Amino acid sequence: MRRTLRLAALLLIGVLIVASLVTAGDAQARVYRIGILETTSRSAAAPMLDAFRSRLRELGYVEGQNVVFEYRWAEGKAERFPRFAAELVGLNVDVIVTRGAPAALAAKRATSTIPIVMSSSGDPVSIGLVQTLARPGGNVTGLTAVVPDLAGKRLELLKEAFPHVSRIGFLWNPANPVSKLTFQEAQTGAQRLGLTFEGLPIQKPEDLERVLQTAVRARVQALSASNDAIFVHRAAVITEFAAKQRLLAIYASRELVEAGGLMSYAVHYPDLYRRAATYVDRILKGARPADLPVEQPTKFELVINLKTAKALGITIPQSLLLRADQVIP
Repeated sequence: MRRTLRLAALLLIGVLIVASLVTAGDAQARVYRIGILETTSRSAAAPMLDAFRSRLRELGYVEGQNVVFEYRWAEGKAERFPRFAAELVGLNVDVIVTRGAPAALAAKRATSTIPIVMSSSGDPVSIGLVQTLARPGGNVTGLTAVVPDLAGKRLELLKEAFPHVSRIGFLWNPANPVSKLTFQEAQTGAQRLGLTFEGLPIQKPEDLERVLQTAVRARVQALSASNDAIFVHRAAVITEFAAKQRLLAIYASRELVEAGGLMSYAVHYPDLYRRAATYVDRILKGARPADLPVEQPTKFELVINLKTAKALGITIPQSLLLRADQVIP
């Protein structure tokens, strides 16, 4: 009897050891699939995605070993998002990472079960992405870029640098719900500063040149814009126009300054992407998006292009240069 019990015990121990080895082997062999919905192009998004992948590597995810990425590039065309989101759902990815409200909304409409991490989105509560920032509910969480709140601040910086400015044109996309909020904030800010405000709505990249000619007819002295993929994707067109028309400008993303624009004031997007990687890690380890609070940005950056200022024949006040996070010589 005792011999039988000993044999049974040994058999049970053996089964448990084999099971644990199989489980460990499965865990080691698991390859996570992350879908990425990007508003712009591979080159334009490179700094942000480099930060995202770098943080994932720090957390133990090595591309080609235990994680693969499925990229979808909208290249400034938001109408692509529903198809791209459906493709990622069809691939049964473990999590979808988005940038911007249109991408996040398309992903949410495509799935209610696959976790969605916003690398940045403006005011996700008001546009229905989450219930509250503290308790998102559903399958969406991540980071907000509080885009609308910065529109008025940009105009303040522009007016501080160039007190003579009185007429400003504002590029925005009516099809983007966050762009609408940004437009309203910019309009309010312009009224507060005593600026004549000219709205320049655009929904398709191919309409950009025509809309910019509206700015010429309105005799604006300066340009600003909402943070929309159209403007990032067509940065060269906008900055070349501003240079040709000798317009002052402040933008919502540094990409336009790197393309030759004068100034930008915005959240530091690579930092948001690094933090988004932490969300992905927590979700892959079992956390529910519904229970992960949406976080706000903590890093902002003012970028000034001195080469552009010299070409325009203007001088940036020293007080502003000292506050800049980066000055492009």
